[in-house]
Amino acid sequence: MVDLTRRRLMATSTAAALGASVSGVASASESEISEGDTPGAPSVKGSLKRLSTTAFGAEVTGPFVFEDGSLLYSLQHPEEANTEPFDRAAVGYFSGFNFEFDGNNDDFSEVGIPDTEAKQREVRSEVGDYEILIQGREPINGGAERLGVAQTPDGTDITQDNFAGTQYGGAATNPDCNQFVPTDDEGTEGYLYTNWENSPGGLSRVYISQDENGEWSADPEDAMNIPNTDGLRELGGTRINCYGDLSPWETPISSEENYAHPRVSLTNTVGDVVEAGSGEGLLGGCQFWNRPNPSEIAGAIGTYAEEGDLDEAWGPQGYWALTGVEFLAYYLGAEVPDGDEEPGESVVTPIDDVYPNPYRYGYHVDVREPTAEEPEPMKYWVAGRASWEAPDFQGDNKTLYGCSDGDSKGIYKFVADEPIPSYENTDNIAGTIYAPKITNDAANAEEAGQRNSPANTNLEVEWIELGHATNGEVKEWIAEYDDVTQTDYLTTHTEYSEDELGLDVSYNQAIREADLEVIENGNQNYISNEEIVEWAAQYEEAGPDGVDEELRKVPFLEMRAAAKEIGASIEFNKAEGVDSVDDSQPGDFVYFGISEFNDDLADETGDIRMDRVDGGVVFRAELEPNYNVSTLEPVITGPDFTDSPQDADDGLRNIDNVYAMRDGRVLCCEDGFGGPARSYPNDGLYVFQPNVSLDVDSIAVGYGATGAAELTASSLPTGFSGAEVTVSVTNPEVATITGVEFPEELGLTESTVGSDGTSATLRFADVDGNVEAGGRNIPVATLTLRGVDTGTTDLELEVTQMDDESGNAIDAQTRRGVLVTGPPTVAGGSAPTDVDGDGFFEDLNGNGRLDYEDIQILFDNFDADSVTMNKSAYDFNENGRLDFDDIVSLYEDIN
Repeated sequence: MVDLTRRRLMATSTAAALGASVSGVASASESEISEGDTPGAPSVKGSLKRLSTTAFGAEVTGPFVFEDGSLLYSLQHPEEANTEPFDRAAVGYFSGFNFEFDGNNDDFSEVGIPDTEAKQREVRSEVGDYEILIQGREPINGGAERLGVAQTPDGTDITQDNFAGTQYGGAATNPDCNQFVPTDDEGTEGYLYTNWENSPGGLSRVYISQDENGEWSADPEDAMNIPNTDGLRELGGTRINCYGDLSPWETPISSEENYAHPRVSLTNTVGDVVEAGSGEGLLGGCQFWNRPNPSEIAGAIGTYAEEGDLDEAWGPQGYWALTGVEFLAYYLGAEVPDGDEEPGESVVTPIDDVYPNPYRYGYHVDVREPTAEEPEPMKYWVAGRASWEAPDFQGDNKTLYGCSDGDSKGIYKFVADEPIPSYENTDNIAGTIYAPKITNDAANAEEAGQRNSPANTNLEVEWIELGHATNGEVKEWIAEYDDVTQTDYLTTHTEYSEDELGLDVSYNQAIREADLEVIENGNQNYISNEEIVEWAAQYEEAGPDGVDEELRKVPFLEMRAAAKEIGASIEFNKAEGVDSVDDSQPGDFVYFGISEFNDDLADETGDIRMDRVDGGVVFRAELEPNYNVSTLEPVITGPDFTDSPQDADDGLRNIDNVYAMRDGRVLCCEDGFGGPARSYPNDGLYVFQPNVSLDVDSIAVGYGATGAAELTASSLPTGFSGAEVTVSVTNPEVATITGVEFPEELGLTESTVGSDGTSATLRFADVDGNVEAGGRNIPVATLTLRGVDTGTTDLELEVTQMDDESGNAIDAQTRRGVLVTGPPTVAGGSAPTDVDGDGFFEDLNGNGRLDYEDIQILFDNFDADSVTMNKSAYDFNENGRLDFDDIVSLYEDIN
């Protein structure tokens, strides 16, 4: 199979990645890094309408839209002083409301701002009452469990009422993602899966059904907590289950937001630690995972600094998320240490029997057989370990985009070798993980002091391959660290034996000595700093497939550290949302929500250097033919936190979950409670209606051959009556327009192609009303283009007039395409073709497929003018020149 994802990102104007559409231009603006008047903040490329505000203290999380258009979301950690029932974590739906799926926000009235305390204490909307379906900690399963509360193997609720140690959030107070798996064809009954952001993590399943009046109800007797099943406990359980997805194969996906995974803090790299000879001021929280009382490391570091053992205090990134690790040990069956600790107190005595393996947390969990009596959870170990806020599986059943939440984090990509459902044994799932490299030269910052607004700047992304493995291989690598305990932290990093601890040597003394050793030389119980640096050195020399076998584990288990070490753009701050329509196809959009555009995104270093917008940005990217994305286009920009309430009250602030509906609209959830700028403290649920976009395909044509490029409208929420559009070829020496065809649905059509083929003017009208409002990716014309000479040209659009079904002007934006003309015939016969739409012409014999004859032709004609004068067509290893490794790369593609 041809490995499409290895291919290069072509430059936007001359050789843009085939299939990628481009819109918008970068514009520099004078601004300081500090909060200021950033141009375009707040702004929306489309319309944004507030559907609901949530109760005081609560985020809006876990939106889900049912088949009939009814809507629910989670009420996450509301303040207990709120009006009942909004004083307790819950999941509820809006009674009597259904989206109409016509792409138009006219199907609901906007709710006003909550301008009184009474309004701020409740969930509000103009579409119907928010009816509670389920609430955290309510009895389920005959009273044997409480919803969202994990238990020990013997059935004891893991709460601070029962155990000593720290807990990440109150048990069952943080419901997040919701996914519904129907059990009937109508979608009126089935199982609601809900994430609970705790440690141990929570994932509940509750049977819900809809009556003939459209009202939903839940059955707590037919409910279960998936962590309390043997299947998930055998995987190690989960921690901090945040958002998720419904896979194309209709299984719920739950992602672990393991904030405690950073090895190094912020912009530091492991190489910095090795070079400095110490991790002082550089290390991240994961280095203290198996420390007794791990979350108290920052306070301990402060004490060591005061006493002169360290130069200064610092807080290792993610240390606060080490809360709940002891409770995770109890979940796995560890005994409570035999000390003086009481429930709710800290534990100093080390846990030495069962302890969680850090490399088992920070993955996407797929619940297979979701409607069975006992579901079958599995983890995508092979997709990499991060602080996963959200996943998004694409319609090819192979490509997965994920956002890692927190400061200085990444957006990542995983591509399976084969469609994931085709693997009978999930251990055999094989694929490649990628990290992003932002390639538009520090966001086009031209000189010091000149900064671009993120509202006006596209981010061009090239994906760096980190490694390839199978799920089973990564699982085996993880298992190597299963038996490490808190006692090992002390005995490995001090000279004390296990027998001496607590007897001849106090635990506090041993912890102090171990901490200082770990700060100096790293935690030797897990992957070492030296292994990561050596992996990076071998990677730079021989590529991801050329590293030693024992180092292949590094990018999968230490994804962020590995990506930083080889120069990936791990700069995103709070990447909290990613989603596309179900069963997405090329041409659809993937939406990425960046909750805050500050810190690494708005500093003087790195690949992204722009104005600061603490209110965040929502980007979208168009799926290319191989399901790659290469351009992140800002469509919603939040307010500056120095903006006045007049500007900020109706802006989207700190995007969290994004949810793409099937009609092209996007639900946008806020996680900005209590921040400045607004006149009210509540978070809201907004609905984004994108502008109509007119898009022309990107295509590859053979030398002297013709190809077809389709002209489509992204959506027509207010219908369509007609339009006049001009299409131009920017480089007529490469290709010309030879003809235009229109769909039969358009009643009146006319086209004029210029005599030189450089442009065509199209006029068309829907006189019979065949183009219905609410559709997506509606074809309006097909252009025939002829390849004149080898090269690349842009296809540009200009809309002279475009009207909706009522005669009102449609303010349509345009997205240009790219045409690549392939090289001439190499060895007689047909001209080479690009069989997979990636801009490379691997089919040298022109028979429409990649085969061994193509390898032989390239080898035999390597010095021929038809090859050497068309370097861009045959640079299969993407190093900017022709060499024999291009032949090897093409050979690898066929195997």
